Amino acid sequence: MTDHINLFENVNRQFDEAADILEMAAEFRDILKTPYREVSVALPIRMDDGSMKVFHGFRVQHNGVRGPQKGGIRYHPDLDLDDVRALASLMTWKTAVVNIPFGGAKGGVQCDPSKMSLHELESLTRRYISKISMVLGPTRDIPAPDVNTNAQTMAWVMDEYGRKAGYQPACVTGKPIELGGSQGREAATGKGVAIITREACNALGITLEGARVVLQGFGNVGSYTAKFLDEMGAKIVAVADHTGTVRKAGGLDVKAAMAYVKEHKGVGGFTGGEAFDAAMVFAQDCDILIPAALGGVINEQTAPGVKAKLIVEGANAPTTTGADHILQGKGVPVIPDILANAGGVTVSYFEWVQNLQQFFWDEAEVFEKEEKIMVQAFQDVHAKVVKHGCTYRTGAFVLALDRVYKANVMRGW
Repeated sequence: MTDHINLFENVNRQFDEAADILEMAAEFRDILKTPYREVSVALPIRMDDGSMKVFHGFRVQHNGVRGPQKGGIRYHPDLDLDDVRALASLMTWKTAVVNIPFGGAKGGVQCDPSKMSLHELESLTRRYISKISMVLGPTRDIPAPDVNTNAQTMAWVMDEYGRKAGYQPACVTGKPIELGGSQGREAATGKGVAIITREACNALGITLEGARVVLQGFGNVGSYTAKFLDEMGAKIVAVADHTGTVRKAGGLDVKAAMAYVKEHKGVGGFTGGEAFDAAMVFAQDCDILIPAALGGVINEQTAPGVKAKLIVEGANAPTTTGADHILQGKGVPVIPDILANAGGVTVSYFEWVQNLQQFFWDEAEVFEKEEKIMVQAFQDVHAKVVKHGCTYRTGAFVLALDRVYKANVMRGW
């Protein structure tokens, strides 16, 4: 099996493996695979140097039978429509796995934010939202942060949407606390990854206390995952991001690493351990490997070198189908993204609920509710794994497909 397929084909292969178990008819597969709506927009922006540049933006709404579509906005130079389709469909399955009343969407703009000023990013965000606002809204499609976007970006989204629709804080999640954001939202995805890692260790007989963890990616998701696993007694023995790598056999000082990254925008140069060859990040000797950056990084080239006993996907679609089969052959369980990193969309759901009610919860209540949903989701997926003798990825897809399929049937095709 080869990895030379795009992300959307990769997700649909995973879909088909689950649909086979459910013995789903071909016509229903087509309906559930095909995005409901795709929007492409041209975004002309006057740059700070006076030049005019045209950017390309996308929004794909995959499925909305279980609730409004939900999904992030990412800014990346390599973003294309197939990526957005894949990520939108993953959101459909992710929200179904944790059983929250949303469907799946995703959006983004082809751009390199590292080469743009704050003013240019604000102009781009406002133009993008202005062009797609007719398909957004608290009961239609609710964006959130993703790669290279953050709470500030979401504040611009809310403000731009509000120019036409009035004060609608529930139109977007991941906002600053001052504008109706939820307590705990920033840490939510990492918190969920840590909870699922703990539950997986319990189910698979791996002792989390003292377990050696390697993280590829140390942004929002990776750093908070490291923080919570460190608090649970695991040892973070290596981390890597786009700026560099650092490892320490006895475990890194996670708080010091997070403080360093906040100041220097990456782990490169952190003196709390030794640097190592970035190409060897997936081959580090460890108990738990957590890819928490971009998609497709565990592939047919990197999978054979994996030494971990367990992989937990913090990123979206970090493992290709070819790599999945290699890891299966090596006996390495993979906890899929649609379960492992669903803490972010779960707390986004809480933010949406709080905005609709204009009644807010403290962080302890948010984390308590997140814990309950994530633990239940793991148990639901684990039950499918046991029942069908399948991988955790296929088990999660079986659970999600079944829920979305039934909702579709009840609403009428």
